[in-house]
This record gives sequence, structure tokens and C-alpha cells, in this order.
Amino acid sequence: MNFKATILPGLLLLFGTAIIDLKKYPQLDYSAYPWILAVVLLPLLIHFWLGKKYKTADHSLFLLAMFFADLGLIMIYRLKPVLFIPQLRWVLIGLGVFLFVLHFAKNIREMVKYQYLIGLCSVILLCSTLLLGTEIGGSLNWIVIGSVQVQPSEFAKLLIILFLAAYLVDHRNVLSLPNKQLFFLRLPPLRFIAPLVVIWGLAILMFVVQKDLGSALLFFGIALFMTYMATGNKSYVFLALIFFAISSTISYYLFHHVRVRVAIWLHPWADPTGPAYQIVQSLFAFGSGGVFGTGFAHGQPGLIPEVHTDFIFSAIGEELGLLGALAVIVAYMLFFYRSFKLSLACRNEMEMLLSAGLAVSLALQVFIIMAGVTKLLPLTGITLPFISYGGSSMVSSFIILGLLFVLSVKENSNG
Repeated sequence: MNFKATILPGLLLLFGTAIIDLKKYPQLDYSAYPWILAVVLLPLLIHFWLGKKYKTADHSLFLLAMFFADLGLIMIYRLKPVLFIPQLRWVLIGLGVFLFVLHFAKNIREMVKYQYLIGLCSVILLCSTLLLGTEIGGSLNWIVIGSVQVQPSEFAKLLIILFLAAYLVDHRNVLSLPNKQLFFLRLPPLRFIAPLVVIWGLAILMFVVQKDLGSALLFFGIALFMTYMATGNKSYVFLALIFFAISSTISYYLFHHVRVRVAIWLHPWADPTGPAYQIVQSLFAFGSGGVFGTGFAHGQPGLIPEVHTDFIFSAIGEELGLLGALAVIVAYMLFFYRSFKLSLACRNEMEMLLSAGLAVSLALQVFIIMAGVTKLLPLTGITLPFISYGGSSMVSSFIILGLLFVLSVKENSNG
């Protein structure tokens, strides 16, 4: 085990918070330091324990996740100090959930036997916000319980990945060898692709009704990639894209808020102080950062509304520059590479597809939010995994980490 690599994430958190304290507060505020110490020491203890108990697992996944989490913590301390301690708590909760997943993930084969129940639960979670949801930040995708805000789509995403992994493996032969011809598409009977159409329809429903473009793209992409990985049939790709194009076009002409989103994306400078204010300020942030950045804690990322959630990558780009942004992107690419590599090492088809689906979900989430804040895609409301502020996102990300870690244990991958 590389001891230097083990302590680097913790050192990043300690030095980052110290720099902010020295710059912003002449009298150091030690109120957050017990929480900081817990976030530094607990991952060290967990990592050493993992090294002894899971010697054949891919430990780089855990270290990379802690690097992202600690980077996110110092950025939140820099951008929104009042949320620093809550985010520290969420990281600790995430670590607890990670250990919980390690303990119970061996029963995953038993869970996927109830694939339709899992699929039903995911649909219930997604539709729960239609009845119980509260609109926050323009999207009806939150359920507020007292002082706690929960985003059901973060956990529905995990259930959908589990459902798809089990369903696609069970019906792989039928889905891979279609016997129906529809123009240039070769498809199986409708009853076998009905679950996929339901997931695509839910994605469009989230976009139109809940105004949640990010989650809609994420769910749609997960279903598309996992179906293609399981079958290798390009007809599903064309069918999905046709379905998405028709649905998006209809939504554009029927719903005003969809047209507003597209207008902001295409012409943000037409009203830079109105609805396009966030994306315009994000572009200014990247421009002012340049190659080397303005310097940590020397920029003005606070001009961007909700910079600690949706636009935290813009703050990184401004203060750490192109080099810092590229470093984060490379770290994510390394995480995805290791995740896809472990999926190829799995001998069990279901576990192979599950690990690939989990890796795709994180990769798509990172791409969608980075593309949104740089105006490559329309602006979305999803978070940057492990880095952005948010309890639901942090917990779901650590659940994914736990599942990937267990699947990377070689003796658990030959089942």
C-alpha cells in the first residue's frame, strides 16, 4: 500500500482550509476542525482496513473518491462557509454508507432476483416528487422533510441500473437476436423492449413535468448505453435517438419552459442579466481564470448563483485555471478507466454489466454537468459527483463507490 497516496487527500483538505482561514479570518475559527479531523482520520483508518481485508480490490477507487470529496470540501469552505460543516457531515455519512454497502453487497445476487420489484421501486421514487415534491432551483425534483432535502432521482438511478443489469442479462438472447423488422431497425417483440421504453418515457416526463433536464439526460443515457453494451445491437441506439428527438421536438412546441432552456443555451448574451445570468457568469469565470487561474481564494466565483452546487466546476476553472480544471478531468477519467477495467475482469455477466452501468452513470453525470456550465449542452441541475454540495448526491456516489469496490474484489467477480 502506498502510504503517500493514502495521506494526500487528507493533506489537501488540511492545507486548503488553512489557506482559506489565513486569508479570510485573522482570528482562526477552529469550530470546524473536529469535523475536519474526523474526515481526515476516518478515511485513513478505512483505507488501511480495506488493504488488509480486501487485498485484491482496486483501492485507487477509494483514494480518488476521497480526493474529489476533499477538493469539494475546500471549495465549499471557500464559496459557502456556512455549508462547510454540513458537507463534512455528509462526507462522514457517505463513508458510513460505503462501509454498509461493503458489508451487505455480497447479497447482490439475491437482490437482483426481484428485478421487477426493483424496477417498480425506481418508478415510485421518480414519480414521488409529482405528489410530494417541492420546486427548488426551478426543478420539481426534491422532497423536503423538515430541514432535510432529499432528491429521489439520485437513488432511483441506482435502482434502474440494478434493474437493467438483471433484465438485460436475463433477456440477452432475445434482445440480441431480434426477429421483427421495422424499416431499417431489427427489434424483438414489443413486450421485451417495453421496460426500456418506459425508462425513456420517464426521462422525458422528468424533463417536461419536473423541469429536470440533467436527470432526464442521465437516465436516458444510462438506459441507452447499458442496452447497447448488453446486446451490441445498433437498432436500439437509433430507436432511442428517434424517440428522444420526437419527444424533445413535441416538448419544445408545447411547453414554454423548454423553449426558455433552449433559448438560454443558444443565445445566452441576448439577456445576460436575466434567465441566462448563471451561464454568462460561468463563462466569465472560465475566461478570467485563463490557463493558470486567478489563484485559490483570489477569484470572484461568488458572482455565480448556486456556485457551490451546479457551478462548482466553474469556480475550479476560475481559481485553479485550465490546468486545475484539466487535473480534475484527468482524475475523473482515471476513476472511469479503473471502473471500466474492473467490469471487463468480471466473469459473471450480470456483475460485468452492473459495474459498467455504474461507471457509465458517473461518467455521464460528470460530462453532463461540465458540458452544461461550459455551454456545450443546455444547462442542467445535476451535481458533480463527490465534489458539489448535496447530501443525496454524496450518499448515492458513495453507494456507487461501494458497489464498484466490492465488484473489483477478484474472488467476488468469478461467481
